[in-house]
Amino acid sequence: MYQVIFCTCPSDEVAKLIATTLVKNKLAACVNIVPNVVSVYQWDDQVMCDNEVKLVIKSTAKLFPLIESSINDLHPHDTPEIIAMNIQQGNEEYLHWINESTKS
Repeated sequence: MYQVIFCTCPSDEVAKLIATTLVKNKLAACVNIVPNVVSVYQWDDQVMCDNEVKLVIKSTAKLFPLIESSINDLHPHDTPEIIAMNIQQGNEEYLHWINESTKS
């Protein structure tokens, strides 16, 4: 099973560190870094509005625990966004490439 995992980061530097670590360690085939994401959320009974950077991580479901652990180790927030969605369909060649590029 293939997954897309989303994670927001507080800066470009944190996003690049997480992205390169995941790819270098073959936990992700590819990580897109999407700048200028505005996140509005509630935290400590306050509505927050922050500029963030979104990571779009392509990998496999069986690697999710290692990805989650790596993000938690590298991310400065106590509770980073780490959300996985299963890929229902996709280009077979691209999905094969994800498989070949990761530890799966």
